[in-house]
Amino acid sequence: MAARVIVIGAGPAGVRAAEALVEAGVRPLVIDEGRRDGGQIYRRQPEGFRRTYAALYGTEAARAERLHHRFDALRPHIDYLPETLVWNIREGVVHLANAHGASHARFDALIVCTGATDRLMPVPGWQYAGTYSLGGAQVALKSQGCAIGERTVMLGTGPLLYLLAAQYVKAGMTPAAVLDTSPARARLRALPQLLVKPAVLLKGAALLRTLRAAGVPIHRGVTPVRIDGDDELGVRGVHVRLADGTALDVPANAVAMGFHLRPETQIADLAGCAFAFDDAAGQWLPEIDEDGRSSVSGVYLAGDGARVRGADAAERAGRLAALAALRDAGVEPKHDDAARLRAELARFSRFAAGLRAAFPWPAHQARQLPDTTVVCRCEGITAGELRRVCTQDGAVEANRAKAFSRVGMGRCQGRFCAHAGAEVMAAALAVPLADVGRLRGQAPVKPLAVALDPAPYADVTVATQDNAASTTPRSMELS
Repeated sequence: MAARVIVIGAGPAGVRAAEALVEAGVRPLVIDEGRRDGGQIYRRQPEGFRRTYAALYGTEAARAERLHHRFDALRPHIDYLPETLVWNIREGVVHLANAHGASHARFDALIVCTGATDRLMPVPGWQYAGTYSLGGAQVALKSQGCAIGERTVMLGTGPLLYLLAAQYVKAGMTPAAVLDTSPARARLRALPQLLVKPAVLLKGAALLRTLRAAGVPIHRGVTPVRIDGDDELGVRGVHVRLADGTALDVPANAVAMGFHLRPETQIADLAGCAFAFDDAAGQWLPEIDEDGRSSVSGVYLAGDGARVRGADAAERAGRLAALAALRDAGVEPKHDDAARLRAELARFSRFAAGLRAAFPWPAHQARQLPDTTVVCRCEGITAGELRRVCTQDGAVEANRAKAFSRVGMGRCQGRFCAHAGAEVMAAALAVPLADVGRLRGQAPVKPLAVALDPAPYADVTVATQDNAASTTPRSMELS
């Protein structure tokens, strides 16, 4: 049976999906926004940089190195398009854009491994220059080898908060403070679920030891009050209330903030996948079966882009989705370890539930935001404006609020503001969060260059020995 298989993303899930396909004799097209493979957590440093794996990835160094070496081994057996944006999907076609122009590629099976982004809660003053997401600060460290400021505060909650702080320490840039909104008692309540992955807990303990040895102040159960600064000079400090109610001011010229992660679901949305509200996560997630099949035939979702369970789980989910694609195409995989992968993913799902309990999303903070707080940084929409369109203009659903106020209509397409904006709306309307709905994905999912050459807007063709520089898909026999 001839089929063309495309994998979107070259992080942990995408690499393992490609690996499973290659094992079965399939040559997939792997499309990645990144300059090099690895995704966010295992993002590779640029060519010519010489930092060691231990310095760059800390406790994840061994896994990062294995994944990078595996992708290097796969390169002769896949077609690879780095620095390429998938900006739309329609009727079995992915639409692409990169420095060479626009193109499209048809698929029979699509494995979407788009990863996750920071889940953000606005704080008064977070619009000042020098405020980054945790992920953005991590990109600066891994890709450019630099910190976002001379004195950086890590603000938010979740494992990434501590991982990034420890990575800064290892890079010789000690954070000014780690300010965690989660109370210490939440860790104790979540311990039974977290114990299903004791090795991961030990890694977390190692991160804390690194921070304490470096003398980094760590405060748990804090309530963010404001980020001090001004439009000209940017961030000047962070003001919070500690768990005992006392005020704390931390001088800083940069803030990295994030409140756990959210799946990057725009591609799944454009592919027509069904979504359902997950009460435990407090967000809309694409519907998938245990192997990653979506509601759309031929479209598979894997890794943190479907369910945030971490890099180890993403590797397993990527392989599992590829095995499902092979079986659905009538091919029996040579190494079908799906049963083991499902059992391991079940444990990771329990662990992820424990992390949500240990590092809860601070929904209550959205209800308490002053009206002057900017919620949508792209369009400058405040909490007061969003509340007004709900209570006075009749916007009772997220997309209506977007139409009335432009919230979520900017460069990030709601990635930064949608979750907190929905919380503000639900509180203003006095309705359950699920009733607010979700912002629908729109193409292009990210900004495109206006001057993209439309002339080569044709199906990407297969690489040949006479055209070795071309990295493009082909029709493949799944055998």
